Amino acid sequence: MTTRIARRFAASVVLAALGLATPALAQDKTVKIGVLNDMSSLYADIGGPNSVVAVKMAVEDSGLTKKGWKIEVVSGDHQNKPDIGVNIARQWIDADKMDVIADTPNSGVALAVSNLVKEKNSVLLNSGAATADLTGKACNPNTISFTYDTYMLANGTGKALTKAGGDTWFFLTADYAFGHALERDTGNVVTQTGGKVLGAVRHPLNTSDFSSFLLQAQSSKAKVIGLANAGGDTTNSIKQAAEFGIVQGGQKLAALLLFINDVHALGLKTAQGLTFTESFYWDLNDNTREWSKRFQKLSPKGSMPSMTVAGLYAEILHYLKAMEALGSNPHDGAKVVAKMKELPTDDPLFGKGPLRADGRRLIPAYLFEVKKPEESKGPWDYYKQIATISAEDAAKPLEASECPLVKK
Repeated sequence: MTTRIARRFAASVVLAALGLATPALAQDKTVKIGVLNDMSSLYADIGGPNSVVAVKMAVEDSGLTKKGWKIEVVSGDHQNKPDIGVNIARQWIDADKMDVIADTPNSGVALAVSNLVKEKNSVLLNSGAATADLTGKACNPNTISFTYDTYMLANGTGKALTKAGGDTWFFLTADYAFGHALERDTGNVVTQTGGKVLGAVRHPLNTSDFSSFLLQAQSSKAKVIGLANAGGDTTNSIKQAAEFGIVQGGQKLAALLLFINDVHALGLKTAQGLTFTESFYWDLNDNTREWSKRFQKLSPKGSMPSMTVAGLYAEILHYLKAMEALGSNPHDGAKVVAKMKELPTDDPLFGKGPLRADGRRLIPAYLFEVKKPEESKGPWDYYKQIATISAEDAAKPLEASECPLVKK
């Protein structure tokens, strides 16, 4: 009799456990975030370890860990090579069950990883890569681009300088997907604004010697030399242009993608007068100042955040809001991205703005000029705001989009 009762009790415990298993699985509140970027080369100061800091800040500020969610953040160095980036991403998704891959500065890497997340039904939250193709002809239901793109840069700096009299251009272009897209989009804006593109020269990524490329740009006699590159390539080309006396000779340098970390590295004496476009600056308003000072205390080098780092924070914050709205992690990339597009975006750094069907977030952009040394009030006080570009003007119109997700 005692044995029979014991068996019945044991059976009831097993059934109870089975009964609890299904709801427990349905309430999976674990999330794995992989920050994939350049940790050691020409884009490391723009994102690198700082991107990891921003993601961890977003996780903390989301409040989800206090509500029982377990959120893990890991990082990987793609070394600016698409094959390495894809291999890391594939390992993360297949073996480590990574839910989302974030950041991806380097458009070649981002395009390759975007294809992979579509195949694996994971998520790519791009903040670092600039190519507008991610929300254009290469868009998919699993990829979001939050912070900026080559269309924004072209319609900011390219249009402003052409209207101001810089009506002939020559491009110094990084020879990969990002540089090609930036040259293409800026060239289109220049010609549409009444200017003319006289030519272009393409340089290898992360080269140390720009002399032959700068001599070609100088001999073109173009009024504007457009630097369609980024990070260390931009700072090196600006430094070497100064050695050649290009600006003193009457030509203007257009830093088509410039970050605050680049200005810091160059110094105001070298960078003064450069005109460029960004969607974020730490000193824009009270919210950006408060967050940026928090960030600076956590930054490994004590730096202020770049535009892409700020965008990554906002993007992860919105991603986690979508997770909370779903009630648990469905481990279904397309479903999560659809929820992100459904929810209105609102964060302390960029404010409110819709997330469109093509995966592009609408946010304003700003035309800045680097201050003269005597205009700066102290470290990191580097920018003068010249103009505001509306969110609608900063993004390619949906009716002109090549994204197959957009209904026309």
